[in-house]
Amino acid sequence: MNIFFVGDELVGGKGDPKALGWTGRVAARTMSEANDLMFHTLSVPGESTGEMALRWDEEVLRRVGRGSANAVVFAIGRNDVRRGVSLAMTRFNLANALDRTRALGFRTMVVGPPPSLPHENGPIAELAALVEEAAVRREARYVDAYGPLAAHEQWLTDMAMGDDGIPGPAGYGLMAWLVLHAHWREWLGLPDDN
Repeated sequence: MNIFFVGDELVGGKGDPKALGWTGRVAARTMSEANDLMFHTLSVPGESTGEMALRWDEEVLRRVGRGSANAVVFAIGRNDVRRGVSLAMTRFNLANALDRTRALGFRTMVVGPPPSLPHENGPIAELAALVEEAAVRREARYVDAYGPLAAHEQWLTDMAMGDDGIPGPAGYGLMAWLVLHAHWREWLGLPDDN
């Protein structure tokens, strides 16, 4: 199975001295038990949902084999907030991407935006709620990265020490934990690891 992580600089693990980010940690944990999976990280720093919706399917379709099973994880970052994209436009962009995954027959997961710096968190909380609603409406698995991390001590420490709201290794580890504990294995169709 091909698993595609699509999103911004957080998908690429920007600032992580281990060069794993949350996606690398998720892949490493999953690969240790299921070696027939192929992970692809398709990140574009600073990307908005509109830019993501325009590019993801071409990049993914180049990498899929005939008859292969495919899964896409859309990681919605904070760039729509930073670039002044309206909530209505974010909803439209995400709906288009999710409709396309359904048309292609891909399993789909959406990871919502994590908290950032205090002055951005009000709009990011609104964005996270909208992203969750769009994912649920389109029957995509949703992982809330905002709620569990908004008051998490280690996350707040990473935000205070980081550059422009970029987490450190502990923050990326927290994001990976959230994904891995959101019925990740079940979503991939893997045996339960308990």
